[in-house]
Amino acid sequence: MKNTFFIAVLLFSFALSANAQNSIPRPEYPRPQFERQDWINLNGNWTYAFDFGKSGKDRKLYKSTGFNSTIQVPFCPESKLSGVEHRDYINAMWYHRKIQIPADWKDKKVLLHFGGVDYYASIYINGQVAGRHWGGTSSFEIDLSRYVTGGQEYDLVLYVEDNLHSGYQACGKQSGNYYSQGCHYTRTTGIWQTVWLEAVNPCGLKRVNIIPELDQSRFVVYPEFFGLQAGQKLRVNIKDGSKVVATQTIPAATPAIAILPVKNVKTWSPESPFLYDVDLEVLDAAGKTIDKVASYSGMRKIHIEGNRYFLNNKPYYLRFVLDQGFYPEGVWTAPSDKDLKRDIELSMAAGFNGARLHQKVFEERFHYWADKLGYLTWGESSSWGANANEPITARNFMTEWEEIILRDRNHPSIIAWTPFNETWERPGSPEQAVQHDRFLADVYKLSHALDYRPVNDASGAYHVMTDVWSWHNYAQKGEDLKKDLEIKDGLIPQHDRKKEVPYEGQPYFLDEYGGIKWVVGKQFAENSWGYGDDPKTIEEFYARLEALTNVILQTEYISGYCYTQLTDVEQEQNGIYNYDRSSKFDMNRIKSILGKNPQK
Repeated sequence: MKNTFFIAVLLFSFALSANAQNSIPRPEYPRPQFERQDWINLNGNWTYAFDFGKSGKDRKLYKSTGFNSTIQVPFCPESKLSGVEHRDYINAMWYHRKIQIPADWKDKKVLLHFGGVDYYASIYINGQVAGRHWGGTSSFEIDLSRYVTGGQEYDLVLYVEDNLHSGYQACGKQSGNYYSQGCHYTRTTGIWQTVWLEAVNPCGLKRVNIIPELDQSRFVVYPEFFGLQAGQKLRVNIKDGSKVVATQTIPAATPAIAILPVKNVKTWSPESPFLYDVDLEVLDAAGKTIDKVASYSGMRKIHIEGNRYFLNNKPYYLRFVLDQGFYPEGVWTAPSDKDLKRDIELSMAAGFNGARLHQKVFEERFHYWADKLGYLTWGESSSWGANANEPITARNFMTEWEEIILRDRNHPSIIAWTPFNETWERPGSPEQAVQHDRFLADVYKLSHALDYRPVNDASGAYHVMTDVWSWHNYAQKGEDLKKDLEIKDGLIPQHDRKKEVPYEGQPYFLDEYGGIKWVVGKQFAENSWGYGDDPKTIEEFYARLEALTNVILQTEYISGYCYTQLTDVEQEQNGIYNYDRSSKFDMNRIKSILGKNPQK
């Protein structure tokens, strides 16, 4: 009887725990390529206060034990899901919540993680500054170890500043006007990705870089540690399901490298997105595991030969779609993990094999699903709003861009980096032109110093230093696009030969085209738009889409395209799907057009 009662209480406790976890928005672990078991999700109800006069520091709001209004984290205050829906400018605001540090975290490093906070963040624990961060789209962590003790409760306060009119910060497609218009949409301020606490051994793993080397059938692992002690080691296991196919134990050091050959290697591709599990264990001198991280990797190779992109040593044609990652209820934040996965599935159902992630740094869970489903992407910053001619802008941007690459470079689905989009500052004075070119060249070099992937320096704009050549063209007739793509006097089309470097035979991508408006139901707003004249009938839409796409497929020097765009975004109603992801078209017809490769 006692046992029955004990089991019933235990099951009830488990049920309460499960319900509590389910009640937290975005409850899944946010970093699936670097996963630990000892963590606490801090999403859910926080309190907040706007600080339009930026007087909060004078009023000592950093010492707050709670504000009067509540907000659902991780959704921005402009979003419906936040419970706030404040659509006017928010130049500063404060957040608060209590945090309880588990007693068994006493001797561990306590890390506070933010998936994304737009733009400047200052973090306080019981009124003390614990850390600061600049950058609206890069993830960051704050070491709270000197400020907290296991078994104690603390007041966590976050101060946020966001000034997208300054020219000093990247803000992407956030509207600088009160209303959304053109290709600018609802703003995002403050927390917009998961916040969590994590316990780590002081000598645990800080990060790891896992590089697949297909030609040598091996993975090369570069670890970084928070600290080192005598006799410390790192053990790496590569697994195919439950079977260990490669293992290596190395002394923990700075630098350190583990090389893991794999027999009968299985490659990763959109046709077969096989992933190896990677277990990482830090061992002390006695062989005891002091830190354990679960990761994964895909064995695939990306490189360029001449004017062709290669995947796993074979030419690969990119049928991409522009994905801006906006959601009607969450703005920059997907309502659920399933929504991230569904966007990829919708794109693949339309015939695309990948996406250019446009003017937004997507959260890690999106890249996880891209890895799982076999979906290629170009990672891009939210560069719009950053004035390339201002030195402080360069400092802000390069720090944020470095953090973006370091976070995401292990994902096999990412096959290129695009730091900038349409940087039209270049036509200014000679001094501005020099600053623009220097900025782009510096970011190109930084990207290659951090990672091996090809870099598209400025999508569709004036190229300065680039591995691929991208061009934007929104001609709405097949014959007009064909004329625009003609090689004239032996020269491939460029925006302005006087303002950019000469084309040198790189892979050439038409990485924005189409944008054909089609509205199902009523227009989103009075200022809804698409490129060119609206088709009069749905058959006219299909005919225009096919004519444009066929021209690209028949242009021999082109290595791939990117159609604008996956979904409508507010007033920009040129998506393959509606803004709410519902259907517009016969997807069999769409896939028959967009799922084609060039005829060899």
